[in-house]
Amino acid sequence: MLTTMWTAVLSAMVTAADGPVAMDLFRGGLRHSLIAVFIELHKKMKQAFPNYQLKSGWNALLPDRQAQPALQGKQVADVVVIGAGFTGLACARRWQELAPNARVVVIDASEIGEGNPGRNSGFLLEIALAEDANPANMQRMLTCNSLTQTAMQSIVKDVEASGAAVDLKRVGTYRAAASSAGLKSLSNYKQFLEGAGLPYRSLDQAQLRAELGTDFYQAGLYSPHCYLAQPAAVIRAIYSQLPDSISVFENTPALKLSKTGDQWTVTTDQGEISCSKLVLANNSFARELGVSRSRMAAVYTYAGLTPRLDQDVLDSLGSVTNWGLLPSHRLGSTLRRTADGRLLVRSAHSYEGELATSKVTALLQDRLWRRFPSLKGHDFEHVWGGAVGITFNSAPVWGEQQPGLFISGGCNGGGTVKGTLLGKLLAESALGHSVPDVAGLFGSPSWMPPEPLRRIGFHANAALESWQGRREL
Repeated sequence: MLTTMWTAVLSAMVTAADGPVAMDLFRGGLRHSLIAVFIELHKKMKQAFPNYQLKSGWNALLPDRQAQPALQGKQVADVVVIGAGFTGLACARRWQELAPNARVVVIDASEIGEGNPGRNSGFLLEIALAEDANPANMQRMLTCNSLTQTAMQSIVKDVEASGAAVDLKRVGTYRAAASSAGLKSLSNYKQFLEGAGLPYRSLDQAQLRAELGTDFYQAGLYSPHCYLAQPAAVIRAIYSQLPDSISVFENTPALKLSKTGDQWTVTTDQGEISCSKLVLANNSFARELGVSRSRMAAVYTYAGLTPRLDQDVLDSLGSVTNWGLLPSHRLGSTLRRTADGRLLVRSAHSYEGELATSKVTALLQDRLWRRFPSLKGHDFEHVWGGAVGITFNSAPVWGEQQPGLFISGGCNGGGTVKGTLLGKLLAESALGHSVPDVAGLFGSPSWMPPEPLRRIGFHANAALESWQGRREL
């Protein structure tokens, strides 16, 4: 009976992986133990660097840009930052400010706007995420909020200085619940807002329908402490404000790290670069370079963006024309109505690898259409996925891991503004400056079990939470 149970569990996981190699391994049960199948499946799905199936929809809406050349041959720098996202660019910039004579180099596996920074939903929160909010530890939360708000203003300043036409507006955000499970989480967040003295507005189902055009939710909260953005445009604007002294190499994946004496060497697909200080700002992909393997995992989430909707359709979708809604349940669906008249839905999750595009599209359509039945039959213009680095207790992986090796990862879905803050603080800390107690404020990441236990645990927990919050999906 036990063997039958494990076989059923394994079969479900292998089928979900959509991989012919995984199915071949499963069918060859006499040749492979259950453990071997899990290990091979993990190797098949994990990636050493971002290499997504589909282009970012946000980046596709922007004009083409000329990417910086890839790193070639052998080079030397004082510090190398892997990852040109919000965290990496903030770290590189602050490092150059504090050490103006240092050669600072940033490498990225993708291009500015096409990687993870251009794949999120465009929520730039000035206060804690709902799952981070802890009414019982208010002073710590207030300190975190203050630091986060300062980081947010640095983003706004960079966007304004760029002179680019970037969709970035402080319009606030909604949080809404469709079930008792969601209402419980909503109540906890309301306690946090009240304890922190932050303004908010409560909405019932009729008010949500009037403002957002959907009666899917029973109740909601509106908080003004959030910017909504075209994220690919924002990261392009931030990149444009880097000093010319910082060298950036795009389409340069980091494949291997090695150390000789006090020098680190990063091997890429076309060259290598040596440095005395190395910063990993590539989130969960740092694990495949041998760092924090027992502290982080990668979960892929997915987004669908409609074409610009006709005006008569938009007129039926409520009175607010630029809004964002975050789910009260963490596996729920994120929604946006953009300033240019599109709808975005972000939902669905997969462990350590992307789902098939056809499956993702069907899931996203179902979740959008259930909220807006009148849109049934409308297709997406763009569908894409992105990896989120998660930790067991939602705390970031941050600080010096080995002599000369620094990391800021495990964003847990909040890497835009918090990542900007932690990247700046990492540079300051690495150069010997006093910084706030990051571990005390944001926590330290807990240990995660190895594979296959980690995968089993993820699927079991996701199945349980999906069932408990099934009306929020």
